[in-house]
Amino acid sequence: MSNATIAATIRPEEAAHFGKLAAEWWDPKGSSAMLHKLNPVRLAFLREAIDSHFGSDPRTLRPLAGRRALDVGCGAGLLAEPLARLGAAVTAVDAAEENIAAARAHAEAGGLAIDYRHGELASLGLAGFDLVTSMEVIEHVADKAAFIAGLVATVAENGLLVLSTPNRTTASRLLLVGAAETVGMVPKGTHHWDDFITPLEMSDLLAEAGFAMGNPKGISWNPLKGLHLSDDLSLNYIVTAVKA
Repeated sequence: MSNATIAATIRPEEAAHFGKLAAEWWDPKGSSAMLHKLNPVRLAFLREAIDSHFGSDPRTLRPLAGRRALDVGCGAGLLAEPLARLGAAVTAVDAAEENIAAARAHAEAGGLAIDYRHGELASLGLAGFDLVTSMEVIEHVADKAAFIAGLVATVAENGLLVLSTPNRTTASRLLLVGAAETVGMVPKGTHHWDDFITPLEMSDLLAEAGFAMGNPKGISWNPLKGLHLSDDLSLNYIVTAVKA
């Protein structure tokens, strides 16, 4: 892969935007409050996907014991730390140096040994991971096909890839970009609706990279349940992919 292609996936302005939020990343009432609410929903999907793909016992507390996991676009480690507690040897990558510094400090304080890396995924030489996750990241990259190719290259034979992203629909434009940023549920400038990708577009990107996408699951919200997994893909969805 050429240096030009490697440099094309990170948008410096996006890295700078999220880097400014690093100090509050672990504050459940701060600028990343929505991520704290979203994380348990993503973990519920992940746990079911892990048990199904690797044949682990749903009752075990460490289904990833003896396995390697990679979280791409890790922020300050909100998902990387639970993956470590599930037993994985975790590596995590982010485009913002500030996020990696905050992630390392928080993991060390919690006694977790997570290998945090800063930089462009394709330039880091990472490979052979049983589980690769990238949550709410692909909408922020400059070259989505190159980003997916980079993710796929890190997955071990018979490994599992899991991604989540907002869907590009009228509902997501009104609620995720309009309402959520207006009322301060997410920081202004976090979402750019034109960069959201549909499940069909995600499937095509994965197919071009030699991976087959599973059935997506929606991440929805209502006043009674809050954020929850559902069959409604109109706002946000999470999906598995494996080598075709």
